[in-house]
Amino acid sequence: MPYTISDTPSGRVRLHWEEQGSGEPVVLVMGHLFSSDMWYPALPALAEQYRVIYFDNRGTGTSDATDSATVADLAADVRAVMDAAGVAEPHLYGVSMGGGIVLQLAHDAPERVRSMVLGCTAMRSPEHPLPPPPGFLARQLRYRVPARLLKPLLRKRLYGPMASPEAVERDLDVLCRMRFSARGVYAQDLAIAGYDMTPDKVAALTAPALVLHGTADEAVPYAAGVRLAETLPDARLVTYEGAGHNYPVDVGDRANTDVLAFLAEHRSSKEQRAEPI
Repeated sequence: MPYTISDTPSGRVRLHWEEQGSGEPVVLVMGHLFSSDMWYPALPALAEQYRVIYFDNRGTGTSDATDSATVADLAADVRAVMDAAGVAEPHLYGVSMGGGIVLQLAHDAPERVRSMVLGCTAMRSPEHPLPPPPGFLARQLRYRVPARLLKPLLRKRLYGPMASPEAVERDLDVLCRMRFSARGVYAQDLAIAGYDMTPDKVAALTAPALVLHGTADEAVPYAAGVRLAETLPDARLVTYEGAGHNYPVDVGDRANTDVLAFLAEHRSSKEQRAEPI
């Protein structure tokens, strides 16, 4: 499958990306720790109507890992994938850290963003402080212990009370098979710790946005999603009662229906192809 090289201040990074479907492009940006495998709840529905481009963030899947990174580096990775795919101005759909990367990209290169879907995403603000990077022992537990041994903790952390046991078990099975680098994911922790998309920066973003958030999210509080939607100039909030951080698993096709309706409202008449570099 395709690879591309992203050149950033933190070094050259080889990124694995794939695509499905045809039509107007949508680029998917996954969150902390997870590889692009975790897009499985959304990918089939989106690919029926759109050209969907998805990739492994550095440190996950089969992309390279680095010892450090910033969110701006991760946004530059997205742009490198877009360039390699020949996409000028796609819709972007990011979840959790991926939503922060999308906000960063919209700040750094607004001309490259047609619209934004921001799932379980927060700004940096005093009301919702970001956690510091884990210390050595916590890192060993979080990233070295096999995920299957942490299933009870993950069930509580990732899913809300509305999630069906069958959907949760399927998601945990995918998560436990997914590949990541402990070194590379710790670099993602460092990026999150330095995340600086503050309300003043977010308020300057003009791309239309759909904000999706569950009321039972223990990783990114629901109030953070509300504040994000209130701060963006052109945003709509969709609330999922009883859904946790992995809301696509909790609510099933409801999230895909909401995303597809939003994308249909913001289809572009402009040419979406660009020359690969």
